Amino acid sequence: MTARTAPTTAVVLVVVGLCCQEVGASLAVLLFPQVGPLGMVMLRLVFSALILWLIARPSLRGHSRAAWTAVVQLGVALAVMNGFFYLALERLALGVTVTIEILGPLALSIIASRRASAWLWAGLALVGVVALGGGGFDRLDPLGVVFALGAAVSWAFYILASAKVGAAIPKLDGLALAMAVGAVLSLPFGIVDAGASLLRLDLVALGAAVAVLSSTIPYALELIALRRLPAAAFSILMALAPATASLAGFLLLGQHLSLLEVAGIALVIVASIGAVRVAGRRARDVAEPVG
Repeated sequence: MTARTAPTTAVVLVVVGLCCQEVGASLAVLLFPQVGPLGMVMLRLVFSALILWLIARPSLRGHSRAAWTAVVQLGVALAVMNGFFYLALERLALGVTVTIEILGPLALSIIASRRASAWLWAGLALVGVVALGGGGFDRLDPLGVVFALGAAVSWAFYILASAKVGAAIPKLDGLALAMAVGAVLSLPFGIVDAGASLLRLDLVALGAAVAVLSSTIPYALELIALRRLPAAAFSILMALAPATASLAGFLLLGQHLSLLEVAGIALVIVASIGAVRVAGRRARDVAEPVG
């Protein structure tokens, strides 16, 4: 592969990963009547943990106490983030949920940038969220919004915990261990929510499909893409998640959005891209010597 085609291929991989993720989320919504949102969380995390464990075959030995603390923190973040996300999906459209959820990484980028201009992007994101609520949030389920905001906060903690685990444990070992922790934490809630539906092999198989689409394939494609793209460019592409989620919700779930809601999603995407670019410039300024 030439140097010229590598970035293009990476962009395609990221977009395909995003599409798989939202198709998986759409399939999960269709399974809610049978297994419930928390049952779906359990199935996704359990199968994701099993797949990652088979791929990474992580060792339980040789890790420091600090490393295990980071793994547990990441596992808790995974369980809480997915729990809030699916609870929000039960009450909100897919595109709306993902748009609110992305506010977590957006806030993290703005805080990390430490630039006054970053707050302009924060203001734009706020305008987008207000537009998303039709100017008064009367069209949005209040509890669904709370759950989506919980997912946003959890996503920010997930990013911080993931960085710690990545620094402490090599390759996919740390993620595999953390996913196992998240799966164990989700078990009691998922069993209560899904009940006897867990005895149906067809539903369990569909839960495995959600895990593959929402976790395994996107993670693999993102890892490959990160080897060919700068982190800032990758983050900008990930900001397109609300757009792919809205398209998946429309095509697969029949979720229609008003023009104002579409405008709100677009504003949040633009704000995310702007915040990432500002954070990237901040990182370059810090890295480059003065004088």
